[in-house]
Amino acid sequence: MNEAQRNPLARNFNTVSLIRFAVPSMVMMFFMGLYTIVDTIFIARFVNTNALSSVNIVCPVINMIVGLGTMLGTGGSAIVAKKMGNQNSGEARSNFTFIIITGVIIGLVITAVGLLFLDKIIRVLGASEVLFPYCKDYLMIQLFFVVANIMQVLYQNLFVTAGKPALGLILSVLAGIANIIFDYVFIVLMQMGIKGAALGTGIGYMIPAVAGTVFFLRQKSELHFAKPKMAFAVLLKSCSNGASEMVSQLAAAVTTFLFNRTMMKLLGEDGVAAITVIIYSQFLLTTLYIGFSMGVAPIISYHFGSENGKQIKKVVRICFALITAVSVIVFLFSFFAGEIIAKIFVGNHENVYEITKRGFTIFSFSFLFSGWNIFSSALFTALSNGKVSAGISFLRTFGLITVFLFILPKVFNVTGIWLAVPIAELFTFLLTICMIVRYRRHDNSICD
Repeated sequence: MNEAQRNPLARNFNTVSLIRFAVPSMVMMFFMGLYTIVDTIFIARFVNTNALSSVNIVCPVINMIVGLGTMLGTGGSAIVAKKMGNQNSGEARSNFTFIIITGVIIGLVITAVGLLFLDKIIRVLGASEVLFPYCKDYLMIQLFFVVANIMQVLYQNLFVTAGKPALGLILSVLAGIANIIFDYVFIVLMQMGIKGAALGTGIGYMIPAVAGTVFFLRQKSELHFAKPKMAFAVLLKSCSNGASEMVSQLAAAVTTFLFNRTMMKLLGEDGVAAITVIIYSQFLLTTLYIGFSMGVAPIISYHFGSENGKQIKKVVRICFALITAVSVIVFLFSFFAGEIIAKIFVGNHENVYEITKRGFTIFSFSFLFSGWNIFSSALFTALSNGKVSAGISFLRTFGLITVFLFILPKVFNVTGIWLAVPIAELFTFLLTICMIVRYRRHDNSICD
């Protein structure tokens, strides 16, 4: 058996085979976004728009949890894939196991601290008296599923590294279907309100978490659980290498807080509901970029470890061409379908509908640039250049958005809120191009 037969990452990829390899991760992430969207639609339609607003108020906590899992998952995946490319499978398995155990411990700590300071956390996040009870009901239940949330994020990345992206897809689809079913049962049939939404989401986390643990215990793939070593240097490297993904999530947490605060000030709870619709819709549409980047990153890391510069150049060229095409499609869809999306969410709530519809018209331009920025960040992570990757993520998700959120609303009122993200993505895109050109000059085996 040759190396390409033994490890799917080692094959000589072309456009078609690369798409086939990445599609499971793309569909997986899309389904994750879809069932999150369905969750919020159930809340908006069968509870009320105040409950929808409360989900966005506590969203920064969920962002932080997902960020920690994604940091360990993407950073650890790059290390594990590189060691597999170096034919050091034993150490790769040991590192993989240590990373999973670390994720479980972090999850338990977050649950304990979160429940202990629950009320204070919600107050700090800016919940009004109207939204506070909804926030408390939702976040309390979510905190009991933190470990499952972190594990399912870890496994999403590491299934690809193990050469099993289709398994991650299947589990994500099952989790999404389960979440939708439980949303209907808990919210519509049992009238549990926002508590039912949180419980349905938590059960959705459990499916890939439990199934992934069983899969990696069976030792039927090259990557599986093994005796871990207390490799804190590997843990530090994983965190450093995956810092950009953590930066993205933490930045999303802070910017969500800023969006909520600004909207609450200008338009009240209805404004928060509108920004909630757009933020969750943005997540759904950018899952295509995120999933594609997750799917191809282990390929780049593997060939980086095996020093196959020719294959890396070929893969990167294909990726940028595909990202460009998808970006145009996503922009056109969001621009022309924004009104429909708003209606699906808020139904007959005319004020929230009008705010959301106007926002989509401007916000949709961000999709022309976000795909390049997301993939470029993942590219530098795959090449073990965490600093550049983190810099790109920091600018597009926090640095520039924060600046524009403070400046533009003062000049353009609510329109300034919608302009903040597209302008931030544009400036980051220009910087990303400069970084790619600069990196190519130092190492022309990566980009041509």
